[in-house]
Amino acid sequence: MRYAAFFLAMLALFSPQQAISQSAETNIMTGGPKGTYIKIGRDLAALGAECGRNLIVQESAGSLENLVAVKKRTFTQFGIVQSDVLEYVRTYANSDPDLARAIVGVRSMFPLYNEEVHVLAKWDIATLGGLARRKVAVGVADSGTYLTATLILDILQVPEVEKVLVGAVDALEMLKRGEIDAMFYVTGAPASLFSDPEIDGSRFHLLPINEKPLLATYNAAEIAGGVYPFQPDSVGVVAVKAVLMTFDYRKDKNDYHRANCKAVSDFANILVSNLDRLRESGHPKWKNVDLTALPPGWRVGDCVKEGLQPGYELACRRDASTLTAAAPASEPVDQEYLNLLKQRLGDGG
Repeated sequence: MRYAAFFLAMLALFSPQQAISQSAETNIMTGGPKGTYIKIGRDLAALGAECGRNLIVQESAGSLENLVAVKKRTFTQFGIVQSDVLEYVRTYANSDPDLARAIVGVRSMFPLYNEEVHVLAKWDIATLGGLARRKVAVGVADSGTYLTATLILDILQVPEVEKVLVGAVDALEMLKRGEIDAMFYVTGAPASLFSDPEIDGSRFHLLPINEKPLLATYNAAEIAGGVYPFQPDSVGVVAVKAVLMTFDYRKDKNDYHRANCKAVSDFANILVSNLDRLRESGHPKWKNVDLTALPPGWRVGDCVKEGLQPGYELACRRDASTLTAAAPASEPVDQEYLNLLKQRLGDGG
């Protein structure tokens, strides 16, 4: 129950939601400056700017902080979270009343894309089992990467791993200096961190992750050869799903909830209406987004559904500083796809 205790402790760090006493803000919690989450957030912010919605993209330690923030951080309507973190919290909430209360009102908004589990290691390590008795960077304590690395090593029962609790940027430098033997990094490929030309392909490689016990929790995935300069060959790995989370704001409660519900509805409409643009001009991971692949066990917020109702429209301008100067005007989303999406949203709560 270590993660449950941490989750509850983090809740105490955030100020409780309160009535509006300042100009309403719209914030999205993402991740570190080199990760995919922050680029996804910036793509959404660029679209929001076209519609007069200022979305502030916040860096964070990752999934656990983001999940807490949508519950407790003032004017923070969105957070991107790894699906294994969601599964952990949902599973333990069933037997932990405190944890169950802590996530009351947290809602799924949209599933996004798969995040590949990268394990960059010295060439003399061939498999995850080879991490036994090695020094391995597993992410900052209680980050999404830390949770995933810990779960994977526990599932495979890799013995005597010396876990080094540092972020990915520091871990890569430590690996290049020979201070550690491998590093975990959970992020959507291509990860800009691994585009570093100083990563020597004769010294380091991505470990294959194909152990069958992991497939009960994670999805099989592949990182194609040449995605990273040091990795000429394709490698099979596993992946988690990135999910956009929000809160169940109630418009009839107070001004704070009304303003935040409007922000959620607006961005639900903006994302769905512009998904083709995002696939064409945004981060490459948008091409892999299936908005109907909802995570099991999580309800979808009513404010999300409201933004997808017929006739919900936003007057959006075109601006050369947005997603791409050559981007086409947004098209109405395909009706058959929208009907499927609405059906799935209904099934989700």
